[in-house]
This record gives sequence, structure tokens and C-alpha cells, in this order.
Amino acid sequence: MLRPATSQDANDVATVLIESRCAFLAHAPLAHTEPDVRSWVASCLIPSGGVVAWEVDNQVVGFMSMSREQRGSWIDQLYVLPGWTGQGIGRQLLRHAHLVLPRPIRLYTFQQNMNARRLYENNGYRAIRFTNGERNEERCPDVLYQLSSHEPEA
Repeated sequence: MLRPATSQDANDVATVLIESRCAFLAHAPLAHTEPDVRSWVASCLIPSGGVVAWEVDNQVVGFMSMSREQRGSWIDQLYVLPGWTGQGIGRQLLRHAHLVLPRPIRLYTFQQNMNARRLYENNGYRAIRFTNGERNEERCPDVLYQLSSHEPEA
């Protein structure tokens, strides 16, 4: 079930982020300590108001954070807990973003994150820029994706 994330979800959201990063992004380890990530989720991410949680049996198993700018929108974070991937949760989170965010919608992912890239490409996103990672904290090559207003959704 999709719902807005609340301050009570901060620890669970942080756990999803940390465990997903460790399981799926070994090539791009967290640039901050686990306590710092948990603090950031509680003090910055959740209070931003753009976070939704996917909950199954009272457990947060995925989340997405979104933001808006004058010239479009961003999916800033999208993570699904290991063991819950491949069940359509990421697709449902993207569908929600497509309903609530003005286009174009942009997001970054690491070039080596082939599962995420496949998810985004299968949902209408197109790679518009590849970088060497010098502008992200992990210093790992990334790719900028965009879903434009004129592109059909999958």
C-alpha cells in the first residue's frame, strides 16, 4: 500500500535505503556513515514532504522521494528492500510519480545499476546524459534519465 511517509517511518525508510545500497550498489558505497544517513532521513528527507512509502503488512519495503523545480520534477530517491524487488513495487512508485509530478521528470542512477536502469527504461525514461560521477558524493559514473511530457508511459 502506498502512503505518505511520516516521521514515525524515518528509521524504516533509512533501513530500506541502507540495506538496498549495500545489497545492490556495492560499486557505489554510501558516502556517509549509517548513523549520519539515519539522521539525514529523519531530519531532512522525511520533513521535505515529498516522500511516499510502500508498506506491506505494516512494514515499509520501499520508498520514493520527489521534488519539484520551476522547469520540471525530480525523483530524488527510489529504493526497494532486498527480498522485495521484482514484485512491481518500483513500477508502482513510478506510476505514482507520473500522476503527481509535472513533467519533465528527471532522475539520476548509477551507470552500473542495471536493474534500476531497466526499470526506468521500461517505464518510458530515456537516458539524456552520462557523467563520470565527479558531481555525486560517491564519485561513481551516473546517468541522467528523463520522462518527457510527450513520451508515452509503459
